[in-house]
Amino acid sequence: MVIGLGIGARVVRISFLLFLILLAAMCFSILVGAEYVPIGDAAKVITSHLTGRSYSVDQSFDLIIWQIRLPRVILGVIVGMLLAAAGAALQGLLRNPLADPYTVGVSSGAALGAATAMVFGLMDWFFGFGVPVFSFAFAIAAMVLVYFLAQSSGRISIYSFLLAGIVVGSFLWALLTFILTLAHQDLAVIIRWLLGSLSVSDHPWGYVLMTLPFAAVGISILVIFARDLNVYSVGEETAVTLGIETEKLKIVVIAAASLITAAAVAASGIIGFVGLIVPHIARRIFGADHRILIPASSICGAILLVIADAAARLLGEMPIGVITAMMGAPFFLYLLRFRSAKPL
Repeated sequence: MVIGLGIGARVVRISFLLFLILLAAMCFSILVGAEYVPIGDAAKVITSHLTGRSYSVDQSFDLIIWQIRLPRVILGVIVGMLLAAAGAALQGLLRNPLADPYTVGVSSGAALGAATAMVFGLMDWFFGFGVPVFSFAFAIAAMVLVYFLAQSSGRISIYSFLLAGIVVGSFLWALLTFILTLAHQDLAVIIRWLLGSLSVSDHPWGYVLMTLPFAAVGISILVIFARDLNVYSVGEETAVTLGIETEKLKIVVIAAASLITAAAVAASGIIGFVGLIVPHIARRIFGADHRILIPASSICGAILLVIADAAARLLGEMPIGVITAMMGAPFFLYLLRFRSAKPL
């Protein structure tokens, strides 16, 4: 009992510290940009919109903070949470430390959907949300295709699932390459989307509202099934012996992880390494219990993406996927060089 309380207290302390770090990162990111906005004016703008009170603030500051930077920061928090939670769940389910949210072919489908919308002039469909809607729809279609290819006699083999994800992903990337050959003036826009960005000029709060339900529902589902995932991580035969419905668990985790990944990619493009490195970091801090690991990964993912987006803006609106790749590659080099004697 004492040991349990000690571990619980440690988790609470670290979680509280991470929340403070996230809050500080968000405040810093709101102030970062080409246009300088005093911290006092930024606070007045946010307070004014939240409370309805009127403050004397430059109208341009109101536009910059409320319509550009704040929704961008919040979107970064949500997308970071989605990718990290999906990565933690899939690494546990697939028992593969190198698995990430894009393993299941969702990113390839999302990229094809977004490129299709851009090339064929469908961006204004669905009240101006043509790109994210087509991206999400194609991502879900890719997930369903992978599921049916991996299924055999009502069961899903993890190895078949991984292979199906690779095959479908490769095929969809080939189709994407064909679509890119049809793009002319849209080519630069598509490539920038493929590299990931939280910069949304149209409907900034719409993207936040679009992804928020997926974060709430998807991550909650993964946390609910976290206990079963703990048992399954030991081995499928052990899980069956202990009464875990393994096929149901696979379907739920794959569906939830794919849905939240599709929502994240539809809103921000393809941002690599977040769902891959963040679960490793959280696992080293909090341990392998998915009941703690999944929400902890969500917080760490939000911190990482908010900081990466701030760095991208400081470097002249560099694609955020470039920043996360620059962070992720050295981390895995560290694992390879200094932790090679230990399992990931």
